[in-house]
Amino acid sequence: MRILLPALAVLMLFAGSAQALTLDAKKLARYDASYQRCEAMYPEMKGQRDVAYLRLYHVPEDQKMLGKLAALRKSSAYAAEQKRLKKTPVAPASAASGPLAQQCQALWGEAQRTKK
Repeated sequence: MRILLPALAVLMLFAGSAQALTLDAKKLARYDASYQRCEAMYPEMKGQRDVAYLRLYHVPEDQKMLGKLAALRKSSAYAAEQKRLKKTPVAPASAASGPLAQQCQALWGEAQRTKK
């Protein structure tokens, strides 16, 4: 994968806390693909994908927002991006201290830091 969404997440952490959440099917598909790799490395992240995504933008993880994410995942743009991503070769994420691991830790740390 050329651009890992966790890398974007880390950059956004430094951009300030007043980030506006713009829902975009392609971006969400890339985030989901990256988050899936994080889950493989860090089992404690399993099942927390949406919560981590919304907390990254400091958006409450209420039923309305969770519903919007679910609807976006059903869109044709999301499916097309997922299909494209599956065709793109991905380097194995084996090193627990590599860039992907650091990005996953930063994303998870932000999600935990902003817990309610």
